Amino acid sequence: MVFSSEDRILIEQLHHSKGYGARKLVKEFPEKGWNVCSVGRLLKKLKYIGTTCRQAGSGRPRTARTPENIDVVGDMICRQEDAPSTHRTVRQISREMGIRKSSVVRIIHNDLQLKCLKKKRAQELTASIRLNRVQRSQLLLSMKLGSFFSPMRNCSL
Repeated sequence: MVFSSEDRILIEQLHHSKGYGARKLVKEFPEKGWNVCSVGRLLKKLKYIGTTCRQAGSGRPRTARTPENIDVVGDMICRQEDAPSTHRTVRQISREMGIRKSSVVRIIHNDLQLKCLKKKRAQELTASIRLNRVQRSQLLLSMKLGSFFSPMRNCSL
């Protein structure tokens, strides 16, 4: 059960001042919906550690999203000013660093606030190709409009 910070303070104060145990605390505050087992676990933590707060470093340790890895990924993901095409893909970074691809994506999104985009091949549009596209689209539009207003269309059979 998750206790709020106010509940933790209340339990700690009543335990120290009045010597209340888990059952007595649950009986005194039925509206809180506490479990005897949960309160007992909290009192046990208070007895051995001295506080009901979460200890620093008690969670699962970070392995991939360390500050060193974040710096290395930041250097690898961005193109260098003097050397074009020096950036790397997410797969290349994960392969070189030896960390998972999903961790690299999390570093890029959450820590560096960047977006991962996949490289795709695209057709190069030159000025002559753009001019040809505009002319052909105008031709198609005029053909479509011409057939729409043809005299045969308004005839009824």
